[in-house]
Amino acid sequence: MKNEKLKERNLQLLEMFFADSDFKNFSFKLWDGTEWKPEGAGEPVFTVKLNHPKTLASMLAFPVDRRLGEAFIYGEFDVDGDMIALFSLEKHIEKKYKKLVKNPFFWSKILGLLNAKINFQKLHSNRKAAKLRGKTHSIERDKQAISYHYDVSNEFYSLWLDELMNYSCAYFRNWDEDIHTAQRNKLELICRKLRLKEGEKVLDIGCGWGGFLIYAAQKYGIRGYGITLSKNQFEYANEKIKELGLQDRIRVEYRDYREVEEWSSFDKIVSIGMFEHVGRNMLEEYFRRAYKLLKHGGLFLNHGITRRTPKKTPRRWSFSDTYIFPDGELHSISHTLSVAERVGFEVRDVENLREHYAKTLWHWARRLESKMEEALKYVDEVVFRTWRIFLNGSSYGFKTELFGLHQALLVKNYPDGSNNLPINREDIYRNWK
Repeated sequence: MKNEKLKERNLQLLEMFFADSDFKNFSFKLWDGTEWKPEGAGEPVFTVKLNHPKTLASMLAFPVDRRLGEAFIYGEFDVDGDMIALFSLEKHIEKKYKKLVKNPFFWSKILGLLNAKINFQKLHSNRKAAKLRGKTHSIERDKQAISYHYDVSNEFYSLWLDELMNYSCAYFRNWDEDIHTAQRNKLELICRKLRLKEGEKVLDIGCGWGGFLIYAAQKYGIRGYGITLSKNQFEYANEKIKELGLQDRIRVEYRDYREVEEWSSFDKIVSIGMFEHVGRNMLEEYFRRAYKLLKHGGLFLNHGITRRTPKKTPRRWSFSDTYIFPDGELHSISHTLSVAERVGFEVRDVENLREHYAKTLWHWARRLESKMEEALKYVDEVVFRTWRIFLNGSSYGFKTELFGLHQALLVKNYPDGSNNLPINREDIYRNWK
């Protein structure tokens, strides 16, 4: 099929699909440089560059989350400009597809392009779609899921995370703070909510690269025990602990939370960005174990992503389930807290940091994008592009209330219902400079 015919069909598809979009400040650029944008559009906030005549038809034939994501990570299209804004088209695509799916003219354009005898060399990667084995949320399968996401490259993560390698929502005391300051704010906020005291024994469930334990040991003098199912994180954390001379205060082990049985041993427990991996059917086990591991009067701060409405997309159609967080599950804060209460916890404090995570992800995405050349020393381009679309898309999700980020402070009261908490929360912010 001649180039002009291919171009004409792509322009017709763009007109059919995007001419009536409520958001108009974007453009598409075809493989030959031809530009299309909706009538009345202003200066494009972003431009989608179609790298092949079949790209658009291939995406719109079945525009599920996974297909659109794969088209980007394998180089079928690129995005110039504000990639977060790109996701404002997602709902329009879903709504438009439902109208066009029975339109013969639409399918004539789609099939005409898909049947064209032209080839396109997609980007190649050794990191394939996740294929986990075993029973969902068994310890062995969870090890595979955690390794798939976190054991990419410590050097890659260090390029765009903060200096303490915090891979969770930061806390901005003002929006102008950099990511290093905001992440230290987060650690300080958690320490203050837990009312940490020198010598207390603290368990960090899913401790990542050890940032919280290191901060809490250095500033508050706690004795910390961290667990992770990422071998890369385990090795990095222990090397860092040794480098800082904190071996007598902190230890990190490669272990699942279900393998910890030091009942009534911990004064405080923290879980920062880990419970998204637990699974709905395992939530009661998760909270029950935390409850048993705490001393009476002990506090548990659970920091995790939430979602008000259950995800409707089948896992096989989900880009996140396939390339980012296999077996990851998000729950509403109401369901989460009801399970925590069922096992015996009392809910003392709940805070939603949704906007803070949108900002955190914005920082991460900008830092990653600014270090592409260096990142490609540690990962291939497909992996780089996977994290680029993931970080930008997640920032949009938090900005638009698709996701929330809740910190829940739970207490294991003494048998008589008492605890050691102050009568208000003013101490959390007192003398914080």
